[in-house]
Amino acid sequence: MLKKYLRVVLLFAVCLALTVSCKKQEAASTVRQPSPAPARPITIGFSIDTLAIERWQRDLDVFINKVKEMGADVIVQNAGNNIEEQNRQLMYLLERNVDCVVVLPKEATSISESVAKLRAKNIPVISYDRLALNADVNLYLTIDSEKVGEQMAQEMLRRANGKNWYCILGPSEDYNMILIMDGINRIIRNTSAHINHTFYTDGWNYDLSYQEMVRILKSDTFPDAIICGNDAVAASVIQAINRYYPDTNIPVCGQDADISACQYIVQGKQAFTIYKPIIQLAEVAAECAVHLAKHEEINESRFRCSVIDNGFAKIPTVWLEPVHVDKYNLDKIIIESGFHSAASVYKE
Repeated sequence: MLKKYLRVVLLFAVCLALTVSCKKQEAASTVRQPSPAPARPITIGFSIDTLAIERWQRDLDVFINKVKEMGADVIVQNAGNNIEEQNRQLMYLLERNVDCVVVLPKEATSISESVAKLRAKNIPVISYDRLALNADVNLYLTIDSEKVGEQMAQEMLRRANGKNWYCILGPSEDYNMILIMDGINRIIRNTSAHINHTFYTDGWNYDLSYQEMVRILKSDTFPDAIICGNDAVAASVIQAINRYYPDTNIPVCGQDADISACQYIVQGKQAFTIYKPIIQLAEVAAECAVHLAKHEEINESRFRCSVIDNGFAKIPTVWLEPVHVDKYNLDKIIIESGFHSAASVYKE
């Protein structure tokens, strides 16, 4: 009887153990393992001087589209033409822990400290179109502004009937204006052409460039040619000429191939503009920014590359080539490339 009782107890204990073991296995099988956290998407910060100029709106649109096409996000900061605001916005991008910053500096020497703080956090910085001086930037991307100046001078030599030239440029703190003047002076050095005066338009204020052109028209030395810092400046110059000397042909040039400039070229009011491949520039900037954010090497074989000394170091630089546009090649350069439509250029 005792043996029979012990067998029953033993059988019950075995069954109980098996039941507990099965429940433990079942419980273990229903516990979900935590999924790995999704990778944070690459985020590129773009700090732009201003969007008040047609050119920069186009650059930004192309840049954003290309970055998103590459699977990354963009945070845009518009400084509104203000140095202090641009530095505050760069620190905001630092706080957002972006993976790379592309900056179009308001002033060449104004962002050195902000760049240093970004670089201290291992955030790569690309100087876009304008060179940031005395700053630890990783890369400089631009259209060759010295060649812009050279082409302006070369083409103006073919059109100007006299030697009295004037330059109405952008702000003196825009380093591209210095490079443009270097290019102009290199070409006219051994010619009869003479720059009577160079005016720098503070803050790209087109009222100031208009007033300067009025002053020139009323001066003792009548202008034989006007070289402008961009097409918007050229538009203000043309406005002054149309008001005071509407029947006088004074060759005027600018840069950027704005739609108004292309229309003026067709109408004979502007001699030419310098087209800069800004679609390519913005796309290249987007590609480089994403590659730097991922700590990948940039394929420099696709571009003309060199270095430029910005006062801090010799900065790797990608140069794109400008080309002059007049009424003879406007269709090929501007319309066939899709930069502007024929309908917008030749509107009635």
